[in-house]
Amino acid sequence: MEKINIGIIGGAGYTGGELLRILLNHPFVNVAFTHSKSQAGKPVWSTHTDLLGDTDLTFSGEETTELVAQEGLDAIFLCSGHGASVTFMADHDVSDNIAVIDLSADFRDEHDDFVYGLPELNRERIQEAMRIANPGCFASTIQLALLPLAKAGKLTSDVHVSAITGSTGAGQALVPTTGFTWRNNNVSIYKAFSHQHLAEIRQSLTQLDPDFSYAINFIPYRGDFTRGIMANVYTPFTGTLAEAKQLYRTYYEAHPFTHISDTPVDVKQVVNTNKCLMHLEVHDGQLLITSVLDNLIKGAAGHAIQNLNLVFGLPEDTGLRLKSVAF
Repeated sequence: MEKINIGIIGGAGYTGGELLRILLNHPFVNVAFTHSKSQAGKPVWSTHTDLLGDTDLTFSGEETTELVAQEGLDAIFLCSGHGASVTFMADHDVSDNIAVIDLSADFRDEHDDFVYGLPELNRERIQEAMRIANPGCFASTIQLALLPLAKAGKLTSDVHVSAITGSTGAGQALVPTTGFTWRNNNVSIYKAFSHQHLAEIRQSLTQLDPDFSYAINFIPYRGDFTRGIMANVYTPFTGTLAEAKQLYRTYYEAHPFTHISDTPVDVKQVVNTNKCLMHLEVHDGQLLITSVLDNLIKGAAGHAIQNLNLVFGLPEDTGLRLKSVAF
């Protein structure tokens, strides 16, 4: 097949860099441009220094209207941060023939004209769509831990979540809580019970179980590592561990990146991959689900490429069989 010509708006940040690292090696993608206001005219490798020798691309400083209107463009990824995507779509007449995959939170509400891009929930809808809202990283980790229960009508009480994320989840701009001297040898909580991803988590659970009305008690932690998320999710469950594993394996059997482990999982297993791994335990009527993924890949860029593959009729895992970090 002919290559899919894609452009990236906001290519200098963490998610833009991860998209480039993967898409430069995708067998059916050509990166037509990557745009950055702050790095315009500079080689891509001057910002993403590990790409030296891998690409001769420079960051475009042209008006984005001209870039989006160029002939032969098939898809664009919006990576400019929360709030910027709404403005971009309002300011540009993006053809209906150009797929738009937004990595911000701007269009994740189902009332927007975008399909919520969680393949494990909305695969068929994504395949028919040209406007995709990529899920948030915490939201992906937690939703994948709960979707099988919601589908089976087994979320019958409050859900409790304790989850920790690496510093890259806060974006590339340096703020006090991402600096090495503060983050190293340190752990802290933030946005307890009020994290912005709660809305999309509840939206997905009620899509599968309209009667779900219980609290989702979410405590997010900042970890002293750069990438990865671990979420420990627990809720009452009337059944055995074997029944829980069967429920989860049945739900995810057709999904290539989500797997149930018989042994405890850790973050290093998923770093640099598009996998989500889960481990289940039952304790005194509580089901504990430990869910881990890479916040920059399955939680962002890899997830977006998974959606691109679905939109353009490619096998879901094309270009996403990535090398993990064993040690």
